[in-house]
Amino acid sequence: MLDRLLPLFPAHPGGRSPITCEYRCGNACAHPEANESGNEYFGDVVKDISRRRVFKAGAVMAAAAGGFAALSGTAAASPLQKPRPSRPVPGTDFDAVPPNKLDAVSIPDGYAQRVVVRWGDPVVAGAPKFDFTRQTAAAQAKQFGYNNDFVGLIPQDPLGLTNLLVVNHEYTTEVHMFPADQYDPANPTEEQVKIAWAAHGLSVLLTRRDPVRGGLEVVPSRYGRRITLDTIFEVRGPAAGSKYLKTSADPSGRKVRGTQNNCSGGVTPWGTVLSGEENFDQYFANSDKVTDPVVAARLKRYTVGTGASTRKWERFDKRWDVSQEPNEPNRFGWVVEIDPNDPTSTPVKHTALGRFKHEAANVKITADGHVAVYSGDDSRFEYIYKYVSKGKYKPGNSAHARRHNMALLDDGTLYVARFTGDSPAAEIDGTGTLPADGEFDGTGEWIPLASGDKSFVDGFTAEEVYVFTRQAADKVAATKMDRPEDIEPNPVNGRIYAALTNNTDRGAAGKAGVDEVNPRNGNKNGHVLEWEEARGDAASTKFSWRLLLVCGDPTAADTYFGGFDKSQVSPISCPDNVAFDRHGNLWISTDGNALGANDGLFSVPVTGPERGHVKQFLSVPVGAETCGPVVTDNVVLVAVQHPGENATSSANPTSHWPDGGTAQPRPSIVSVWKKGRFGLPGRIGER
Repeated sequence: MLDRLLPLFPAHPGGRSPITCEYRCGNACAHPEANESGNEYFGDVVKDISRRRVFKAGAVMAAAAGGFAALSGTAAASPLQKPRPSRPVPGTDFDAVPPNKLDAVSIPDGYAQRVVVRWGDPVVAGAPKFDFTRQTAAAQAKQFGYNNDFVGLIPQDPLGLTNLLVVNHEYTTEVHMFPADQYDPANPTEEQVKIAWAAHGLSVLLTRRDPVRGGLEVVPSRYGRRITLDTIFEVRGPAAGSKYLKTSADPSGRKVRGTQNNCSGGVTPWGTVLSGEENFDQYFANSDKVTDPVVAARLKRYTVGTGASTRKWERFDKRWDVSQEPNEPNRFGWVVEIDPNDPTSTPVKHTALGRFKHEAANVKITADGHVAVYSGDDSRFEYIYKYVSKGKYKPGNSAHARRHNMALLDDGTLYVARFTGDSPAAEIDGTGTLPADGEFDGTGEWIPLASGDKSFVDGFTAEEVYVFTRQAADKVAATKMDRPEDIEPNPVNGRIYAALTNNTDRGAAGKAGVDEVNPRNGNKNGHVLEWEEARGDAASTKFSWRLLLVCGDPTAADTYFGGFDKSQVSPISCPDNVAFDRHGNLWISTDGNALGANDGLFSVPVTGPERGHVKQFLSVPVGAETCGPVVTDNVVLVAVQHPGENATSSANPTSHWPDGGTAQPRPSIVSVWKKGRFGLPGRIGER
């Protein structure tokens, strides 16, 4: 059996297991980038502009936005000369967890933890007890799915003691899901394939926070729901009914069966959840048999699979065979929305937000009440997008308000970002050396792609912009980024933060070179981007930006921690998901730590003298990725994804977390809380 597995898993650079890469993203890093566009960088277009003129433009932008320095409280200090504070920033007062390789969730001294829910635990009433050796599709459709990613909490009472917990299930790793003597990757059974379909999607559960013992626990309720690859979704927005979405099973182009590779997401102000369909391309087969050159080019731009797929689903349903259903891939790669408050509701795919490999989607209300949604396309040299609604937000969490606000995502303007640095090109040499002004920073603009049925891209109809968004963004010369992942607005300072995980091909022969917003060649550790919309308004088409972190080993010359003393920070590599506590501190989870330790969750203040002071709060077990952080005053939640996924199969597990002993590893959600006085829970990040 193992001899048959080995050809599937070529060596993979960096800190991620090759098995993770094969099953999560189709081993994308081993293949050529999808973005082969020759769009000229705006930075190259303007590189002959004098530094004085660019600085002047930056000053204008900073003034329009309110200014980074004014908000940070450090206007009079150089970013490299910040004094140490007399006390820790609220929310970050804990002893940092050192980097490690333990098969455990490691947490600070004085904290406790509990598993909330694990793969196979019951979600829907009547779900059977999980049995690793005797799984069925019918059972999995009622049980917690595989490889949990995004975690969202929707409060059900004023104190937040009872919450709806919504979790994405990004992908399946069949060689770990089934006993090795039962699963042949070259010849899966139909039942095993249907189990995998049921393990994708989302789970909704009701949870209760224990105010005495601490942590979260699942409560049986009517809200329990599984959304899988068999759940029917309504297609809404300007591309609903498009000829590019019609298939033999759905000639209307308005009903899609299922959602897949749901990576991160966001909780909306109206109490629903947005979820991004990311690496959908790997599930499809035989795109190389498509003979129409236009269709073939579109499939290639989205890296839709050639030949047989890893999972062989095409053997059991023709929708996974692109040679038979060339439009089926176009029905994935959207932002989906579910209403966890209504377990009978039909989930939605929103076409107005464009189609690409959405890492997440997060909302900010504009100054005049419209809705802005930010999303990144998580692949090397892809783009950052924003959508602004035509209609206005209606406050309140009633069913009527939710229906009104969900409709806001059906009609608006879709933009893509273009970034410009404020330093001479010669100062951005690919080594990570800071330019003369002491920061990687500059200005940017949002380029409109389409609004309603109007296209702003030459040669593209609006319908084509929404369905083939990557190619439309190529056309307008958007800035190629180093894997833009989670993007979220800070609820305290109003700025927007994006995790750019890595891009080891930056600056390679024949690839895009460095620019100030992506300043390192062979970027294996990633960076964190911060920007402020002009006038602080999310509807603006101008912004100013700077890099908060250039991640990696603090002792290395090519790292930067917001100007903070690098000898005082935790090493951090490959930022993935971001979240905020009520103080406005940024929390970062990592994926694929290239520094040799397990992935983790890190806090970092973004204003004041401790700006850039990264501290590791926890680490996850062997082979696992840290996903979906939620940080409240009382509890921290993380999704521990693919523990032990550096093993070749379930025959030789490298992790036994969370059950210990000789148990198979199971992706799970963990709650962590502070142990306070008198045995009662304390506050996160406070002594």
